[in-house]
Amino acid sequence: MFYARTSILRSTCLVTASAVTLIAFSSARAQRAQGVDTAPAVSMAAASAVGQLNPPPVLNPRHPETYVVQSGDTLWDIAAMFLRDPWYWPEIWQINPQVENPHLIFPGDILSLIYLNGRPAVQLERGSGVVARLSPRVRSESLEEAVPTIPFETLRAFLSRPAILGRDELETLPYVFSNPEGLLGSSGRDVYVRGTQAGPGSVFNVVHVGDPLIDPDDNSVIGFEGLYVGQGRVRRSGDPSTVTLTDSTRETLIGDYLIAEESVTPVNFLPRAPQNSVDGRIISVIDGVSLIGQYQVVVVNRGGRHGLEPGHVLRVFKTGEVVRDTTNRRLFAEKVRLPDEPAGTMMVFRIFDRMSYALVMEATNEISVLDTVRNP
Repeated sequence: MFYARTSILRSTCLVTASAVTLIAFSSARAQRAQGVDTAPAVSMAAASAVGQLNPPPVLNPRHPETYVVQSGDTLWDIAAMFLRDPWYWPEIWQINPQVENPHLIFPGDILSLIYLNGRPAVQLERGSGVVARLSPRVRSESLEEAVPTIPFETLRAFLSRPAILGRDELETLPYVFSNPEGLLGSSGRDVYVRGTQAGPGSVFNVVHVGDPLIDPDDNSVIGFEGLYVGQGRVRRSGDPSTVTLTDSTRETLIGDYLIAEESVTPVNFLPRAPQNSVDGRIISVIDGVSLIGQYQVVVVNRGGRHGLEPGHVLRVFKTGEVVRDTTNRRLFAEKVRLPDEPAGTMMVFRIFDRMSYALVMEATNEISVLDTVRNP
């Protein structure tokens, strides 16, 4: 009796499996006949077969099969060629340990779309810039030659000249406390500085403290805008030190702060989604514009303590307005908050404790201060 039931059950499973296979095969044929890219669907089936819960990233419908990296490319642009959502690039990037600097991409490199166990992947071959020549070759590359993640020139000033200052930072930074004979602090003139033992020749950026940055979560001051004033070089060390101003965009005032000049190298981090849940706000936009567009830098009220890292991508949502429902028949019009609407994407590129710099990569709607940022 048990054997009979087992045989019947086995036959039923075989018939069901055959039917599912036939339906899947027919669906795939229909999609190919209509010109639909079936690679993601095949990949999802393969992923389910091996017990993987996460489906593969969705390919850009216009993705190339092979691409030769050009001078002036950014990693974000390259990722967008292959993927619908560029921040999933790490999930398809196939590291080739046989090439030099496998994590970096250089002009002339050849990127090819392949499939591994049904999942899309992009592999790299060091090339000469000619598609027909696919044999790898060894060469010595400088990190400065690597393709940056995002336009480096756009970020250079924000990496070398901080435009936000933490509250605790102000207690330890050197500061201008006097001008010789009350002269204006402009290029070519000296100022006296306290709080540094830097030797002659050391270079500092001079920063004026601007408006406070308010965290809308609790209305606390988490930092201040730092307005770039100019640059100075230590001529004589001591207490006080004498600093000669070498560049000025505005007058250096008593009370302005000095921040050590930082060496800047191209940005080579990978775009990716944060692992932690992020729900924050834009609290400032550099340059003080009211509407924020592509490649503008903003400050968000989330930082290192919230799990953010350089390269993390956030989705921007236009914060829904509160409007009155005047159509109902109640005595007083009810206030209703409209839903948040997607407005663009941004990439975090510099982290502080409670704040971060982010570069707007795409703006599909108006973006403004106090708009919401979340995981993509």
